[in-house]
Amino acid sequence: MNLKPYIQHQQQVAIIGLGYIGLPLALEFAKAYQVIGFDIDDNRVQLLNQGIDPSSELSTEAFAQKHITFTSDPALLDKASIYIICVPTDIDKNKTPELTPLKQSSHLVGQHLSKGDIVVYESTVYPGCTEEVCIPILEQASGLRYNTDFFVGYSPERIVPGDKARPITSILKVVSGSKPTVTHFLGDLYGSIITAGIKTVSSIKVAEAAKVIENTQRDLNISLMNELAIIFDRMDIDIHEVLDAAATKWNFHSYYPGLVGGHCIGVDPYYLIYKANYLGIHPEVIAAGRRINDSIPHFIASKLTKKLLELEKSTFDSRVLVMGVTFKENVADIRNSKVLNLVEELKAYSLHVDVVDPRASAADVSSYAGITLSTKPSGKYDAIILAVSHDEYLAMSTKALSNLLIDSDGIIFDIKGILDKTQFDDIHYWKL
Repeated sequence: MNLKPYIQHQQQVAIIGLGYIGLPLALEFAKAYQVIGFDIDDNRVQLLNQGIDPSSELSTEAFAQKHITFTSDPALLDKASIYIICVPTDIDKNKTPELTPLKQSSHLVGQHLSKGDIVVYESTVYPGCTEEVCIPILEQASGLRYNTDFFVGYSPERIVPGDKARPITSILKVVSGSKPTVTHFLGDLYGSIITAGIKTVSSIKVAEAAKVIENTQRDLNISLMNELAIIFDRMDIDIHEVLDAAATKWNFHSYYPGLVGGHCIGVDPYYLIYKANYLGIHPEVIAAGRRINDSIPHFIASKLTKKLLELEKSTFDSRVLVMGVTFKENVADIRNSKVLNLVEELKAYSLHVDVVDPRASAADVSSYAGITLSTKPSGKYDAIILAVSHDEYLAMSTKALSNLLIDSDGIIFDIKGILDKTQFDDIHYWKL
């Protein structure tokens, strides 16, 4: 087997896609290897060359003293012998896998492959996708033969956006290759930068499956909490108090209700559902979990509307402030944020909605969802929905929140359950 790459400091590693996953990986490899950081977004590349992370995850210091070239010029990819593809994998409006970026990047890399090169995929896919979709594209674009002229690996990304306590080096890496020697090589390659350790598995399909069920498991556990929240809400029982009590048993696993969005937990289960349906299997539990979690924005909007009507407030005249629009706390990412769905549900009830977020980009929110992001609250509101627990909101005083309400009949909906209910005796307080 002609396995050309060997681990050394002058090794050329190309990272394709410089978002939440690709950028920190590229910078870590660039401590020891010559790295080509490639992205099709010219504006992103320009910012990266200035030491600016467009996702606001990494500081300028993270770019210092690294052996890396940021580029959008495909010609530079000829210099690499290892290609690591980190492009996003989303779902379309029918909730089926959107593989266009994966296919396009595979075609691009295929055009620059030489004999002995290795292509590694980190993008989350369904089991079998790398071999069934990506490898044929690599062969077609390169004119080379898989596992004879070039080789493939899969190492699922595990980075958690916003989690500063777990940098990429501290997260154990799962690694697989198209041949045992490739697996061994990639284990050594990733092991040279990952201090947490390497877990090698027997096949690419196993690695793909391991990744997709990580988030499917979380999705299902949260969907159970969301269903319990709906049940206990009808019974006037505080689910957070219930969970705190249940957690006193040693083998109870703590999960909490909430909006489940983002580009992982809210997406990955649909990849598994797609593949299962293709095989003639209809995964009832996974699909039910997705339905429950996708229904929560409607549940919250309906709950708030009913509360306003109970207080004899007209939906046509009521003003609602939504605080936070990103898919989770302390990040700028709005992709697949269920807060955006919540805003649309509120507007469907003819409510006047203002949206603020100290982390999100107004331009991104507008182009992605057609929603106007206000720079700050304006006037008084009939209801406030604290949707995302950014640090900026955690630091707000009870008085500051209360002062945003129009009167004593004001409503606060605490989606994340982060506020102290006892501090709002004169306000209608509710949490999911």
